[in-house]
Amino acid sequence: MQDDAASASTVLDAAIVVTASRRREENIQDVPIAITALSAEALERRGDYTLSQIQHQVPTLQVFSFNPRNTNINIRGLGSNVALTNDGLENGVGIYIDNVYYGRVGQSQFDLVDLQQIEVLRGPQGTLFGKNTTSGAINITSRAPSFDPEFSGEATIGDYGYHQVRGSISAPLIGDSVAFRLSVADTHRDGFLYNPTKNTRAQDYDNFSIRGQLLVKPSEDLSIRLIGDFSRQKQNHILNVFAGVFDKYDNGATIPENFTARTTRAGYTPASLNPFDRIGDSDSPYQSNMDGYGVSGQVDWKLDKVALTSITSYRWWDWNPANDGDSTALPIVTKAQQSNRQRQFSQELRLASTGKNTVDWVIGGYYFWQIIRGYGKVGYGSAAPNWFLPTVPAVVANAALNGFESNSTSNPETKSLAVFGQATWNITPELSLTGGLRYTHEKKQGTFEQFHVNGASLAGLTPIQAATALGIRNQYAPITSYTTGFTDNSLSGLISLGYKVTPDVLVYGSYSRGNKSGGLNLTQLPAWVRPEVDPETVNNFEVGLKSQLFNRSVTFNLAGYWTEINDYQTAILELDNTSGRFIQYIANIPKVRSRGIDADLSWAPSKFLNFSASAAYTDAKYVKYTNAPQAPENLNLGAVQNLTGKTLPGVPKFTYTLAADVAQPIGDWQGRSIELYGHADYSHRSSFNTSSSNSRYADVPGYGLVNARIGIRDADARWDLSVWVKNLTDKNYFQTLSPAAQGSITALVGDPRTWGVTLRTKL
Repeated sequence: MQDDAASASTVLDAAIVVTASRRREENIQDVPIAITALSAEALERRGDYTLSQIQHQVPTLQVFSFNPRNTNINIRGLGSNVALTNDGLENGVGIYIDNVYYGRVGQSQFDLVDLQQIEVLRGPQGTLFGKNTTSGAINITSRAPSFDPEFSGEATIGDYGYHQVRGSISAPLIGDSVAFRLSVADTHRDGFLYNPTKNTRAQDYDNFSIRGQLLVKPSEDLSIRLIGDFSRQKQNHILNVFAGVFDKYDNGATIPENFTARTTRAGYTPASLNPFDRIGDSDSPYQSNMDGYGVSGQVDWKLDKVALTSITSYRWWDWNPANDGDSTALPIVTKAQQSNRQRQFSQELRLASTGKNTVDWVIGGYYFWQIIRGYGKVGYGSAAPNWFLPTVPAVVANAALNGFESNSTSNPETKSLAVFGQATWNITPELSLTGGLRYTHEKKQGTFEQFHVNGASLAGLTPIQAATALGIRNQYAPITSYTTGFTDNSLSGLISLGYKVTPDVLVYGSYSRGNKSGGLNLTQLPAWVRPEVDPETVNNFEVGLKSQLFNRSVTFNLAGYWTEINDYQTAILELDNTSGRFIQYIANIPKVRSRGIDADLSWAPSKFLNFSASAAYTDAKYVKYTNAPQAPENLNLGAVQNLTGKTLPGVPKFTYTLAADVAQPIGDWQGRSIELYGHADYSHRSSFNTSSSNSRYADVPGYGLVNARIGIRDADARWDLSVWVKNLTDKNYFQTLSPAAQGSITALVGDPRTWGVTLRTKL
């Protein structure tokens, strides 16, 4: 048993070498930072190839996705609140793929291809990662080309028409100087939802990704890695489902023009108010389609006792949505979408010491440019006049809204330049002190224009009727044009002290200060809202323990933290009293705080048996927020409320995961050992709220999900056949709940039980 445990610990050690934390290869247990590292094997055990799936293995990570563009990622309760994305604002969690920063979260929502590992760094990472990592960073690494020929392939079929093919091949092209890797993934799944109006399925998934790499090594000291990738994703989504209706405010007063009154007047009955019927009802087109592609080059050059690294990248992201803006089969809001054409360029240079020194150091510079061209469309159909304007004479209401469409354009542009340095003083073999600073100069600017492109002719109306109809159009979509911008300078820093109590036990404490750049409100704004949003500043205190015990068969890590953010950036959904519509914009909240504890435990008693558990307690709240938007159920009490002391949206207080892996040799076949194996895991999240107004109708009940896999394989992994199931108990659960002012509640529901069969091979 002792030999088995030693063998197991060797395998585990090989899987948890990280490079992102201090820009050098280190065992994760030696790094005084809270990190979760997921190996390729861990991802394959569950079949997790998207960030939304991966969150169930990392309790401190939360991913909410209305669609790829409108995806919110939180670490320890911070990052972005549950809201629609604004092109003028970045997420507080930085996403990096092969050392390249992805400027928009939507760029990371494709299938991830041919992964080596994923590192989730918790807490501010501003010194080395820099831009917009006030809450943490997700560092994704793909497999590099190999000079030893390799091939891996995977084919899966399942219910709901699911089929997926993944493959990777690598080999030398010129001796030991040039090698390539080509990786492909193609996934299709039919929809989980049904739309009776169109007699079609919705919430389907179709994704194709390809990544090509070239590794050139002119010498032992110089390597050049070139990467090109392309991904295309298509979804017939979002189709909202109704989760309920409320017609009265909480004090008992009837909501004027509530959802029931409007549908009754229109002679319409929703197809279902039970969200787990998985039936939505929309008449207008809906889709979430996107393309993402890019090129990058990394040069690593060893120069005696230092190493020079250069990373250059250019990326494109094209987002092409369509939405039914009213979630009904009535032609009310027939268009409500914002397409994007995002482009970015980045260049990083680093010079770092090599080997183990009294002082290990890294210095560097970073430049980032991004532009996001936005094209908005809002259109109204024949049912809009009766829905929105029942008291306006029909001839005027129809002329104003039936067929009316407004478009908008926006172009937020960012230019960011930074210099940074970090050093670790190894005071003794057991004691080390790390400090770092990063100075960032950033300039943002952009223009917003809104204009009318369609509408019924007003020529047949009287002058008073025509003026009234035009006034209504301007209430719903005022003709607007403005330009804004700002320049910001910020300083981020880190200091941490680590002490090795024993060679396998590390205790540490750290303080870090991070900054998130300001934002631009490039949208239709109320008169009292500024077009610029102030930057965030973050102060984070953390203490931690990292340990390996019993011949390294047990790993136990613990971290406690206290994070305060001033001028927290958030999306606001506010009622415009002029038009009676809600308008979304971004603003600053004076102060928020997140504190909590993270813990990770793994035990590998033998190479055939492994148990793991992770847990997180997160207490994230508004320290000061006296002018929050009012909840829909209390709008008759005023447009604002005091949320001071309330929990931040999208943050469950308790999360945990449990997992077990077991394997048993069952014999030999053609001279190779054959194993029967199994995997099971359970992830749980306590209740949380998914509205910026803390509406009680947006309280998502806690839930737990069970996944399992059983299979047979060659011990050398040359082939592997398995049967798997996700959401084994077919748990009904919500991802988000969204109450509206008129009393309707729409929901994004979690995936039902799915199952499939996977065949893998590696040569």
